[in-house]
Amino acid sequence: MKKPKFTFYKRPNEKIEFLDFLESLPQKDQEKLLATISAIEEIGLLDTFRKEWCKKLDNDIYEVRSKVSSNIQRALYFHEVDNSYIITHGFTKKLKKHQGRN
Repeated sequence: MKKPKFTFYKRPNEKIEFLDFLESLPQKDQEKLLATISAIEEIGLLDTFRKEWCKKLDNDIYEVRSKVSSNIQRALYFHEVDNSYIITHGFTKKLKKHQGRN
């Protein structure tokens, strides 16, 4: 099985939303997310689903999962053709705070 190759979606106006998101992150979070994407390309999707670095969200939408301490980053992607995948954008996942019981 061929290893996946990720690219970033570029809009017709040349805007790459994922890069805008990436640049908005702290340096460590940027590095971790890019390292996770590189690791997925290196070891393949099957193992990364087992490691929970990737998750299927819907029929054609998947996410790359990255975490640095309490900072949780996600990058959404879809399969294009063969071993090509396109990352469309990213977001920071917010944790719900546990509320105390009365």
